[in-house]
Amino acid sequence: MFYRLQRVISKPLFHSLRQLLLLRSSRKLTSKMSFQYPQAYRDDAVMDVYHDDKVPDPYSWLEDPDSEKTQAFVTAQNQLTVPYLESCEVRDLFKERMTELYDYPKYSCPFKRGDKYFHFYNTGLQNQSVMYMQDSLDAEPKVFLDPNTFSEDGTVALRGYAFSEDGENLAYGTSASGSDWVEICFLQVEGAKALEDRLERVKFSCMSWTHDGKGLFYNSYPEQKGKSDGTETSANLHQKLYFHILGTPQSEDVLCAEFPDHPKWMAGAEVSDDGGYLLLSIREGCDPVNRLWYCDLKTTPEGITGLLPWVKLIDNFDAEYEYVTNEGTLFTFKTNLDAPRYRLINIDFASPAQTNWKELIPQHDKDVIVFATCTFSSYVFVCFLHDVKNVLKMYRLSSGEELRTFPLDVGSVVGFTGRKRDSEIFYYFTSFLSPAIIYHCDLTKEPLQPHIFREVTVKGFSPSDYQTTQIFYPSKDGTEIPMFIVHKKGLKLDGSHPGFLYGYGGFNISITPSYSVSRLIFVRHLGGVLAVANIRGGGEYGETWHKAGMLANKQNCFNDFQCAAEYLVKEGYTTSSKLTINGGSNGGLLVAACVNQRPELFGCAVAQVGVMDMLKFHKFTIGHAWTTDFGCSEEKPQFDWLMKYSPLHNIRIPEGNGVQYPSVLLLTGDHDDRVVPLHSLKYIATLQHIVGRSSKQTNPLFILVDTKSGHGAGKPTSKVIQEVADTYAFIARCLNISWVK
Repeated sequence: MFYRLQRVISKPLFHSLRQLLLLRSSRKLTSKMSFQYPQAYRDDAVMDVYHDDKVPDPYSWLEDPDSEKTQAFVTAQNQLTVPYLESCEVRDLFKERMTELYDYPKYSCPFKRGDKYFHFYNTGLQNQSVMYMQDSLDAEPKVFLDPNTFSEDGTVALRGYAFSEDGENLAYGTSASGSDWVEICFLQVEGAKALEDRLERVKFSCMSWTHDGKGLFYNSYPEQKGKSDGTETSANLHQKLYFHILGTPQSEDVLCAEFPDHPKWMAGAEVSDDGGYLLLSIREGCDPVNRLWYCDLKTTPEGITGLLPWVKLIDNFDAEYEYVTNEGTLFTFKTNLDAPRYRLINIDFASPAQTNWKELIPQHDKDVIVFATCTFSSYVFVCFLHDVKNVLKMYRLSSGEELRTFPLDVGSVVGFTGRKRDSEIFYYFTSFLSPAIIYHCDLTKEPLQPHIFREVTVKGFSPSDYQTTQIFYPSKDGTEIPMFIVHKKGLKLDGSHPGFLYGYGGFNISITPSYSVSRLIFVRHLGGVLAVANIRGGGEYGETWHKAGMLANKQNCFNDFQCAAEYLVKEGYTTSSKLTINGGSNGGLLVAACVNQRPELFGCAVAQVGVMDMLKFHKFTIGHAWTTDFGCSEEKPQFDWLMKYSPLHNIRIPEGNGVQYPSVLLLTGDHDDRVVPLHSLKYIATLQHIVGRSSKQTNPLFILVDTKSGHGAGKPTSKVIQEVADTYAFIARCLNISWVK
């Protein structure tokens, strides 16, 4: 493990690294700089050749997370950043207020397995939410599985779970320190008795039980040289599908599918609602396309003993097919085939020719189908996205007849439970100003009448004091981009307010309204304006919107985001000097690219776990899967467009008098094996070397590397609170924002 925040470098190690890492800037530069950045060793002899183009990579040594040089670099950076954050006046105030307002009860939708009900509940500040069990909805909930017992500091989290069809056993995953690596464990539901079974080398895995409860399908990767604890950078290749029989060692698990000629393929298995079929969805990257194979489990009367006899129903990557339900051989799928906003189709496995496929629910003119679920045998519930707001409708499975729309305010459905065998549904609604309303509907009672099952309010915060508006602004090419804006009621549009602009723009992911305590504290106590821009590259308007911001069109994402900033300034919500931009992962790429392209447009930039090296990202962990969205530098046309915006390769001293980079804070974690920390490390080293030495750069250029922390999933509450306190304290200090009681 590396990146120890408080790690002290021993004197012998310090002296041996003196020539590699100078912890003080040279005297000639000190008088011109506001900050003395760690002057990292640059190996200017390192050149990578791409299609006859030589590209310097002087900080390639930072790609080794375990080297003494890298650890010393991280320590030096944290020793610069941490004292700065600790001296921010707002930090303690923000943390105290965040702790106070975040201390509200958090529930998930209940769901039924066997004859029991389960739900997740967090009393408020528990590091991890706890799974509870009830005999009925009116019965007293009892603790069933408490992830807070997995580790003392809350850094071991629950990562996925699956109950057997009869509800007698539970398989669940645990991950440590935010890593994507998972260990699957098993519980007997009666008495919550831990079983001895353990499955390792699991990552990006399905968990699907056969209906007889004998075993579970899951994915794992082959053993590899070196470590696999979340701090490695080696590529994840050759994922395989296995079947584990309960009560046997993992060494006896049955290999059911592998793709030796396609090392990047990943395949998730799902047992059909009736238990008769196993559906295999094969993906090569992150595009919404998949191959669809299936196995009729009746063809394996001796049980699952080896590679399954797969029927290759769809054996190309032309479209996406997502299983909804089936009646015998008649299967219903959600697909974007000839429908960029998705539709539902029926395929009869007995006559699978595409000419026999039937449309059940057609593509809507504007709305995007987010998910479809079959409940109570004969109904399909479909969630749509209408101008970035969710709509929930109910249809008849047999005919596709629309039966009713369930009323919702402006916001998002972030949870839905109810299976084909269930006679009730629960759905979870949230918005920028409402943390949670959970609805319940009994499908056996006519007329159908959903009612509020549970509503959560936050003490000390009154939603009526604030307002949310959605506007549409033109991007550089004239495309209308939606954006939500949240602020106090009666706000004067005089440009006096600090702004906080968030964006993502990639991988077909839609950024819908959500509740954030930290952002509302920014609005309430820092007098801010929150803006969320639904830029291209996401899925807000289907695959057309996604494709308009991917591959050669990626610059559209950056243009959309920059135009959002210009709109906020033009309309008087804020000014450039008071505007912070923020994003994580692909959104971290967005922030860094926009800072490079338009440094004068922003006052502050916070990029979390960002993808910064667009020429080499595909070489590390699961980065190869992102080439579907970004492209790959190994292809000449794709290298050309990647080189134009790659954050690492486009850092320049800004032109113009008085123009400098905004204040920059990069956040990453030592166990992030999704977007490995080397991206942020190489970017900050380059940024400090090129821009940080400029006499006109007085704004700070910092990075904070957290320990026992990953890409974000499973992060304990204590770390979440500390991270947002650090983030907004940095913003407040850099932009000279005062705390408002």
